[in-house]
Amino acid sequence: MSDREAPRVFFSYSHDTEDHKDQVRRFATLLRSRIGLEVVLDQWDDNHRIDWSLWATRNIKAADFVVAVASPLYRARADGDAPPDEGRGAQFESALLRNKVTQDIEDGTRRILPVVLPGGSIDHIPAFLNPYSMTRYEIGEISDEGVADLLAAITGRGKHPIPPRGRWLGGSSEAQPILASDLPWTCASQGIRRGAASIGDVRYEHSIVLRPAATATSGTGFVELDLGGHYRRFSTVAGVLDEAADRFQVGRVRVLLDGRPRSEHDVAVGKPAAIDLDVTGALKLRLEMSRPGVSASPFGSAAVVVSRRGRPPELGLGDPTVT
Repeated sequence: MSDREAPRVFFSYSHDTEDHKDQVRRFATLLRSRIGLEVVLDQWDDNHRIDWSLWATRNIKAADFVVAVASPLYRARADGDAPPDEGRGAQFESALLRNKVTQDIEDGTRRILPVVLPGGSIDHIPAFLNPYSMTRYEIGEISDEGVADLLAAITGRGKHPIPPRGRWLGGSSEAQPILASDLPWTCASQGIRRGAASIGDVRYEHSIVLRPAATATSGTGFVELDLGGHYRRFSTVAGVLDEAADRFQVGRVRVLLDGRPRSEHDVAVGKPAAIDLDVTGALKLRLEMSRPGVSASPFGSAAVVVSRRGRPPELGLGDPTVT
């Protein structure tokens, strides 16, 4: 499954009451309409004659994840405490899910997600899903915020991603440099990418480069990095790329900490700028790169300036690091 392909999520639940069915449908609708997941729910296929056992078998097999919605009757039917002629669909689906857990407990634990909807109880999660010893997803409200933990389990992207590890020096307390390009990017403009860059005849293998595809002199390329208050210094070399198509362009680089400008530098081919800033306690680092509308003449400040409108900036930050 690619990053651009929506995960497929199958809903397994019991038709306890009409109110419970409505609540499940509202929950499934949020995940499909608001979040964009490919949700499979029986109520949406209940408009033609179906072999429901075959439907469940095919869809559970095709699902990336199964949401098992807790309820009193769902647990009774999943745990074998209901009459065999009652809730056959829930009994059949839960049997398939038990088999998946038995076949591969690690994979089954990751893919079968027990959910408790508002007003429900952990005690209504089937026993085979280990409601007290394993993670469960208690939905306080059917909203974007309410499904955040469940969505993290489906996407693998939680609210608190693990930070990059510094280089081990045998227990020394000396601050370790970390490539800023490897930090989490909270947002970035088009044309910004990670990669190698040559600036001032020096090759930097782990740079942040601005090279828009469209021609434009207005607008600013930017990237925001999550510092989380964990670092003290930021350093890099900013400049026009040595292989820039327009050798006479002037670039402008600004650094902002938590929304406040901290430094600004104008750079040209062969004239990079070294940036070294105290970032102690800062949560967000924003790096902006742009090209003023008129660039300086290569013959000095007294000469006539040369306009280069219509050509995009070609700028880079060489091996930016935080410590």
